[in-house]
Amino acid sequence: MPYYVTYGRFQKYLKTYYLETGSRMQFWEMQDYLFTKGLILNSEPILNKFEDDFDLMNDDEFNKMIDDINITLRPKIGGDYTVVENDIIPNLRDVFVIRHPRYTRPSLHRHNYFEINYVVSGTCNFSFENNKLKLTQGQLCIMSPFSEHDIVIDDDSTVFCIMLRKSTFNTTFFSLLSRKDLLSYFFRNILKENSKSNYMLFETDGNLTIKKCIRNALVECCKEDAYCNTLCINWINLMFSYLLRDYSNNLQFYNYEKMGTDFLIILKYIQENYRNLNLSKLSNFFHYSEPYMCNLIKQNTGLNFTDLIKELRMAEAVDYILNTNIKISEIAEKVGYNSTDHFSRVFRSVHNISPQQYRKINQNSEKHFVPFEIT
Repeated sequence: MPYYVTYGRFQKYLKTYYLETGSRMQFWEMQDYLFTKGLILNSEPILNKFEDDFDLMNDDEFNKMIDDINITLRPKIGGDYTVVENDIIPNLRDVFVIRHPRYTRPSLHRHNYFEINYVVSGTCNFSFENNKLKLTQGQLCIMSPFSEHDIVIDDDSTVFCIMLRKSTFNTTFFSLLSRKDLLSYFFRNILKENSKSNYMLFETDGNLTIKKCIRNALVECCKEDAYCNTLCINWINLMFSYLLRDYSNNLQFYNYEKMGTDFLIILKYIQENYRNLNLSKLSNFFHYSEPYMCNLIKQNTGLNFTDLIKELRMAEAVDYILNTNIKISEIAEKVGYNSTDHFSRVFRSVHNISPQQYRKINQNSEKHFVPFEIT
């Protein structure tokens, strides 16, 4: 049976308990405590109304608005508190965003969904496997499922926590993860790998657009209509897109296979030079043997070097074919093929039709739209 309490009251109870006892509770311990004390409601409250201009609020104003939002509790006195997505992410939701409570007791744990923590203000202590970090304002950390971790929020700091179902991650964010750039390959591969604990850490410098995306997603999570889940997904998709576009230069990872260098440097070098790059040239540039470089690329992108270069060239070729009138021979040269025939053979092996046919079919499929045309 669900019970209800506002964010503000729940946070107040956690703080009061700490000040009176010197001890801290985990979220689930506090909800059980409130249940036994009769301090939570057993009837569903009226849906909160939200200010239309919450995007313009400062952090304190937005926090005050969140304080009045109701959260749902499901006490399990003496129950099993293994954290699984169905216990914390509501039914029919792919994404769930909350403000992380303060004054919680440190406790390393794992769960079967993706977790993203964004430090709005202040700092928090981040434990991951055997590492401890202090996350500061503007930092955003994405953790893969089943990674052992914990977040403890410092007093008066604010952290938003985003939870994404692993079961719907690939389909929900398919448009983002199916991009043919190297960082998307890495992003997809590193987060899908169940056997490795990993995180991605971005330095966003408190970017207002990132904050806006997360704020809007949080508000949508508090609504109950036919569009709230879709809108929430789209806000998080926008957040991912902005992160990859604007903040890939300062991206950090936990698990690098102990490669001894930042693999993003290799990724960016390939991205900038793939039109005229071979394995020998790449290996020599980074002073690695060719077998080692092959293994490094395979581990971190899921593709071998040849297939990776082909994917990148074909993606660029399709962009030219669909969006320009450049001759096929010129496209072949631009994407790194010395022979138009060779380019056409490779293109056909990927798309099962020639570049000319691909252009013709896609141009014909885009029928000119005439408003109110009678057909």
